[in-house]
Amino acid sequence: MKKSLIMFLMMSLALFGYEPESVEVGFTAFKTPAKVGVNGSFNTVEITGKKSAGSVEEMLTGLGVTIETKSVNSGHEGRDRLLVSDFFLVQFMHTIQARIVTVKADSLVVEITMNNKTVSVPMVYKKEENKVMAKGYIDLNDFNMLPSLKGINTACYDLHEGKTWQDVEVGFLLRFQ
Repeated sequence: MKKSLIMFLMMSLALFGYEPESVEVGFTAFKTPAKVGVNGSFNTVEITGKKSAGSVEEMLTGLGVTIETKSVNSGHEGRDRLLVSDFFLVQFMHTIQARIVTVKADSLVVEITMNNKTVSVPMVYKKEENKVMAKGYIDLNDFNMLPSLKGINTACYDLHEGKTWQDVEVGFLLRFQ
């Protein structure tokens, strides 16, 4: 009986495997000469390329997201308005796309498309129970976004003490079943 149950569970896993359930996309941008981090996320993130797979690595490969930039959420309504008007819309960026292209034991590569420019971004990740957490760094200059960086730096000049950094930590938390 016990052997039959184990076989049934293994067959169920093979048939249904792992499937993405939800994703949270976040970032930490940096301000001031002391490089103080400001965290944020996006409220509207659509998963693309969703499929069942026999392993977490297979499930991740090809998985993507489309992010609405106007759904930015830094926990401060006034800051969010400035991020939309003085950062994202400076270069008419309404969405960000990202897709996982390579997965290894503890690292992956995500192609991120912003401002009509696609850049491969290496990330480290770890699995815990039914979730995957990943993080990496982007340079806004790689996406030709220095005009947007200038826009937010100008809008927040005093608050940022004249310095908004062009490197941004990016990451995601994916829940799966």
